[in-house]
Amino acid sequence: MKKLRKASSLLLSLALLISLLAACSSPKNEGTAGEGNNAADTPTASAEAGGVSKEGFPIVSEPVTLKLMSQDVGVADWTKMPVLQEMEKLSGIKLEFQNAPIDSFATKKNLVFASGDLPDIFYAADLKPAEQVTYGSQGVLIPLEKYIDEGYAPNLKKIFDEYPDIRKSFTTPDGHMYALPYIDLAAVWYRSPMWYNGKFLKALGVTELPKTTDELYDYLKRVKEEDPNGNGEKDEIPLTSIKLDDLRMFFLGFWGIYDPVIYADKNDTVHYTPQEEGYKGYLTFMNRLWQDELLDHETFSQTDEQKKAKGQNNQIALFNDWFPYFTLGGEPSGDNPMMTPVKSEIADSPVYGKHPGISANGTFAITSSNPNPEASMRWVDYLYSYEGSTLFNQGPENLLWKYKNKEAKEKEWLPVPGGGDREEYRGTITPNYGILTPGINTGDLAVGLRSEFDEWIDKENAEKLTPIAKAPYPNVYLTNDEQTEASALLSDLNTYVQQMEAKFVTGQESLSNWDKYAAQIKKMGGDRIAELYQGAYDRWNSGK
Repeated sequence: MKKLRKASSLLLSLALLISLLAACSSPKNEGTAGEGNNAADTPTASAEAGGVSKEGFPIVSEPVTLKLMSQDVGVADWTKMPVLQEMEKLSGIKLEFQNAPIDSFATKKNLVFASGDLPDIFYAADLKPAEQVTYGSQGVLIPLEKYIDEGYAPNLKKIFDEYPDIRKSFTTPDGHMYALPYIDLAAVWYRSPMWYNGKFLKALGVTELPKTTDELYDYLKRVKEEDPNGNGEKDEIPLTSIKLDDLRMFFLGFWGIYDPVIYADKNDTVHYTPQEEGYKGYLTFMNRLWQDELLDHETFSQTDEQKKAKGQNNQIALFNDWFPYFTLGGEPSGDNPMMTPVKSEIADSPVYGKHPGISANGTFAITSSNPNPEASMRWVDYLYSYEGSTLFNQGPENLLWKYKNKEAKEKEWLPVPGGGDREEYRGTITPNYGILTPGINTGDLAVGLRSEFDEWIDKENAEKLTPIAKAPYPNVYLTNDEQTEASALLSDLNTYVQQMEAKFVTGQESLSNWDKYAAQIKKMGGDRIAELYQGAYDRWNSGK
């Protein structure tokens, strides 16, 4: 496949990045719930909402100004972004931005909640399930379902009616919805996958990728011994990682495990991963790779930049990254195949933890300070439409793109104004860049814009991941008491598991001590974690 310019694949990269960000904050570690519903009784200035249209533009008959707080990646001034300027013209709603740099946003958000000096809207606010319920039950965040059901969010209502699991996954046990998700029903990757260095495959004459853990071991050993980069030195690194965080989820699937912490199997039984036999199989295999110097011995010390330097020096055979050329360098191409998950001794393996299609954390919320929640809901609802998603993700028509066939929703790229990289320019025209934002990704958004590389990625997913994929665990909310207990248990368990994983893999702790380790996990509450999340899963599954 001929190589293509990087920019041609960056639309897909952004969509998948949003999916990766969505996946990295799991509800099982931070979800909570409250039984109180006093938020429903919190007065808002709904009486001032006269003149709000339930359809069409403008949204309001008289101009409205609202304060919005969001994360800022620091690329451009939001007041000068064409997308937001266009949205103000369409809606009649002027936004005053109270943004904070992405690195300090969580701290600023906590200070805002603590002070009570609230914005009217939280946008791309990464609201954890615990925050949604805590501040919702306190009346700081207002319930949104009323405005959805009363006609102020027709696009969202249509989505929820068609996909009821999405609605119930963002409805807390008190029956309210305090935040909105990012929705991507086409998403496959929960985290970025593994890739083979195509040059090594070719040098070693490999025409069929490994299908079992034994075949994978044999291939990695050949890399170490047969000089596939052809420089006459034994500098090849068969497998590399950053603290195992980048490969853990993909590799656990070889032993029938969908997620590193909590997952529900095909029989709806919830498991706490670190105490499963499949997890022992994973540790045993990784220890074997370490002992035989097939796993990079700098795995627990190197940075991502150091890993990439090895890739660009053509030293790495198997690695994790968003796309292979991010590590190996060069241009997007189909020369470096996605790893096919391999089968282990565990029955019904391999499996793959698929992206659930929605963000685990909330991307949009309305506070009790908001003078016009109806108008605010209409504003965000536009982002869940084809037109709104196009505007916020691709920019206004005739700036970066134009319709080639509007009836068929077929678009084509235009030259980047002033030249340069399309994705970098896109970051100057829209807030939907580098942060998890409200909205929806649908297949028809990129008709005509997808590159040959994008199509190749789809083909790799369809052949290697989709047939064995399942979402590990739905977005659920624990009750306040359950969350308090789970948070305390997981705080200690996560630290212990992380420490023991490194020790088992590097041989500092012998795997002959597995039973002792498993007993300690049980003593620390591993079984109770599975029990708590089984109860939450059963409630979710029953729609209660």
